[in-house]
Amino acid sequence: MLRLIVIVLLLANAGYFAWSQGHLAEWGLAPAPQGEPQRLQQQIRPEAVRLAGEPDTPPARPAPVPEASADAPPASVPVAAAEPQRPAGECLQAGVFDEEQANALRRAAAALPQGSWSLQRTAIPGRWMVYMGKFADADALAKKRAELRELGISFDRPSNASLEPGLSLGRFSTEEAAQRGLGNLVAKGVRTARVVQERPDTPGYQLRLPSVDDALRPQLEVLRPAMAGKTLKPC
Repeated sequence: MLRLIVIVLLLANAGYFAWSQGHLAEWGLAPAPQGEPQRLQQQIRPEAVRLAGEPDTPPARPAPVPEASADAPPASVPVAAAEPQRPAGECLQAGVFDEEQANALRRAAAALPQGSWSLQRTAIPGRWMVYMGKFADADALAKKRAELRELGISFDRPSNASLEPGLSLGRFSTEEAAQRGLGNLVAKGVRTARVVQERPDTPGYQLRLPSVDDALRPQLEVLRPAMAGKTLKPC
């Protein structure tokens, strides 16, 4: 009995396999088709179907960059702007000179090329001084010098002959500065000093050589004796 059941199951499995693979289709025994090819035949322009968010046209490819040919002219390179030409000579000046010194310079500079120099008018500022004097005689002057040395205060002679015999305790470019200097000296024990104008504002001159080149430079030696110890400096 058991053998019969096994044989029946084997036959049933073999029949199912033959049915599922379509081997029994000639006798009308076959499973229903699952591909539904008739739906594919009913589609209209399937190539026009696009997914949502997909662009209608593919992105354009960038145009290829042409390779440089050996015969092509080289690309232009920007050229830096040319530097402005510098003057051939150096500008030099000296001063200030007073009227007498300026006259001496005019005579010396006459040997230089015409137009290579000029004397430009300017002003020599006045000078103020903390002053002690005039003293009655040389003994009084010597006594005052000794007193100032004991106080540790420096002094010298005034450059204005009209203030001799006397002593200068300091020179200043303005009267206000001289008054402050006097106050400092009074605090140190000076009693008889006062502020005076040693030199008033006077006209002056400045020597100017606008273009000193290698050819002109050696000729400037003729100016040295008339320069009153002053030197030429760049403008």
